[in-house]
Amino acid sequence: MAMLSNPVSGRRAFLTGGALGIGQAIARRFADAGVQVVIADCNITAAQTLAEEIGATAVALDVSDLDRVSRVIADQIADSGPFDILVNNAGVDQHAFFTHTSPDDWRRLFAVNLEAVLATTHAVLPAMQEAGWGRIINIASEAGRLGSRGGSVYAAAKGGVIAFTKSIARENGAKGITANVVAPGPIDTPLLRQAVAQGGEKLLRAMTVATLLGRLGTADEVAAAVAFLASDAAGFITGETLGVSGGMGCGQ
Repeated sequence: MAMLSNPVSGRRAFLTGGALGIGQAIARRFADAGVQVVIADCNITAAQTLAEEIGATAVALDVSDLDRVSRVIADQIADSGPFDILVNNAGVDQHAFFTHTSPDDWRRLFAVNLEAVLATTHAVLPAMQEAGWGRIINIASEAGRLGSRGGSVYAAAKGGVIAFTKSIARENGAKGITANVVAPGPIDTPLLRQAVAQGGEKLLRAMTVATLLGRLGTADEVAAAVAFLASDAAGFITGETLGVSGGMGCGQ
């Protein structure tokens, strides 16, 4: 497996939603490069299995519980030191037209996809500012730039992640901290397969055709982008949204 550009061995990373899919691929990339990874996931069994395999740490975390997010990160910092890298990967989707959604759906989607990003960032930033170095990488979606038919609330939350990340980049550039977004398109993950189970093979064909390359992406292709943005080689890149979508967001 490819290593990070300009390896950041010895750095500490906090990764949400790291047990499966894209998060698992990111955790493996980081571990291979010598990054000390804390995998935070509500699926603690899968997180612990992965952590034992790659030499990482697993913590049980429902990112929609914002108070617990703050406590978990504070405890980790107190025990083992500050985090150099934050990757907000945890996410949840719901395939439904807007008129078929409810305020409870909106709150759930915003809590996991947007509010949790604010909470983790709020918890790790002070130590990054004190150290004068940090990498914040938020996993959004091309839906946040293009909109999503049948995913309007999800798209709104991911659009918020993009705007928030740009603002954090502006506030912290002088402190040596970069903040960027990776915006995947249709990636072959358990989350996508769950959507296909709801929407059928017609949905899968539509997502594939929407890419310029005519195929689904892989979790490792997204992880490669995250690894680059976490590296020293990306030190002059901040406030940007990198699409990993087979050209779906071309021109945006």
